[in-house]
Amino acid sequence: MDAVDLGVNLFVALFALLDPIGNIPIFAAATAGATMRQRLSVSALICLFIAAFLAFFFFTGLGLLQFFGISLAAFRIAGGILLLLLGLDMTREDFLTMFADADAAKDAADVRGYARRRFKRLIVPFAMPLLIGPGAISTIIIQAGEAQKIGAAGTAAGMVAIGLASLATFVVFTLTGPISRLIGEVGMAIVVRVLGLILCALAIQFILAGLGEAIPGMFAGSVTSPYPAGGH
Repeated sequence: MDAVDLGVNLFVALFALLDPIGNIPIFAAATAGATMRQRLSVSALICLFIAAFLAFFFFTGLGLLQFFGISLAAFRIAGGILLLLLGLDMTREDFLTMFADADAAKDAADVRGYARRRFKRLIVPFAMPLLIGPGAISTIIIQAGEAQKIGAAGTAAGMVAIGLASLATFVVFTLTGPISRLIGEVGMAIVVRVLGLILCALAIQFILAGLGEAIPGMFAGSVTSPYPAGGH
């Protein structure tokens, strides 16, 4: 694998794991009533946080886990539990209302203050672990190891991939207004519940994979890795 392949693979994986398109209904609910400038400011803060957090783990992730004595298996299990709880919450009827901001339309000129309030509210559980989940962090850590083998070009390719994935997420969130109007409230509720079901399944998969690593032979390979390389 060369630097270009690493960068392309990492970008595609991160964009799929961040899943900004699937998370549009939640972002729309969180910024309902906001002006375009307010929504852009919130999106910019979230995407800058994503870029900084992923870059941090790209350089220090594996060493950080080793420092605290945390195995990747334990990290996957813990992340899976968090995702499972979030997925169950998303299937509730009132999930979107927990992100709503009744003060959004009170002062349309308050762009920075609104962005700061929304950003603080959305760090957990929206930015983490919904956008940046254990899958994204595990991918970053694994690809960081590959980048070290390539050298400086691999590190640069990894950082470019992180930057482009964050930028693509920002672009998608800027289109929240027209997309949410097209889908409608009922459509957004359906998408969120389907996404919640997928998150629950993904969370169980993380937990099974973590348990499979921690206790070899506990599960069949088809359970922890249902789609092996070259399979369908």
